[in-house]
Amino acid sequence: MDVPLNQPLPDPREQARVDRARFLRAILASMGFIAVLWWVKLAETWLGTSFSALGVYPHSPTGLIGLLTAPVLHGSIGHLINNTLPLLVLGTLVLSIYPRAALRAIALIWLGSGLVVWLIGRPSFHLGASGLSHGLMFFLFLLGVLRRDRPSIAAAMIAFLLYGGMVLTILPGEPEVSWEAHLGGAMCGAVAAVLWCRRDPPPARKRYSWEDEETDGVPLEEALAAEERGMYEPPSPGEVPVLWVRPEPGAPQSATVIPFPARPQAPPAD
Repeated sequence: MDVPLNQPLPDPREQARVDRARFLRAILASMGFIAVLWWVKLAETWLGTSFSALGVYPHSPTGLIGLLTAPVLHGSIGHLINNTLPLLVLGTLVLSIYPRAALRAIALIWLGSGLVVWLIGRPSFHLGASGLSHGLMFFLFLLGVLRRDRPSIAAAMIAFLLYGGMVLTILPGEPEVSWEAHLGGAMCGAVAAVLWCRRDPPPARKRYSWEDEETDGVPLEEALAAEERGMYEPPSPGEVPVLWVRPEPGAPQSATVIPFPARPQAPPAD
């Protein structure tokens, strides 16, 4: 386990204020992106047209434009509703807990999931933000495994508890569902977690008073380590105490032999 270095703990009130401000920015950014998705879908409805031609079409040079536009397009209102809550929850977790790695990871998932669809997808227009939501879930879960600090583990548990079923949707299933986008997003989210798992610094670890104590001029940490080594290493022959020495022949005996009293004999039975 990678234990973070000891750092001076920030002021609790100031740290709480910073955390609240970062969380507020994260949820506002997620809500803003979701508002864009709904605005695009409402524009399609009002104009009586469809922007599906701007999705990713595999193996077509013109289909590469969908790498940029496909995540903001959805085939139906129901499709958009299914993506709204996962994007809000997962996007807020990523932006609030990993502010430095978030934009890099989102960009990789956005473009990478579309590229995977373009390479292995079925001949049809693929669109929707499902690849992005799958990538964010895998990104959060794998970072919890790699970093193992409190915020990372909490975020990974929340993401997997709510959306762990995404693991099953990266394989072929319903014909009208783009499992290729789900697979591409999951792969890119995992790659982003490995690449930028140390991009955000770990939280400061509290240093306790006993860590600074000394034992006979030796720091307590070194004394404990030496004691632990002594528990498992046998002493050298010269350090073993001598309990008995065989006397030389003819040497006077300094020991006194204490005689035991004779055991009384029972009278014979008649």
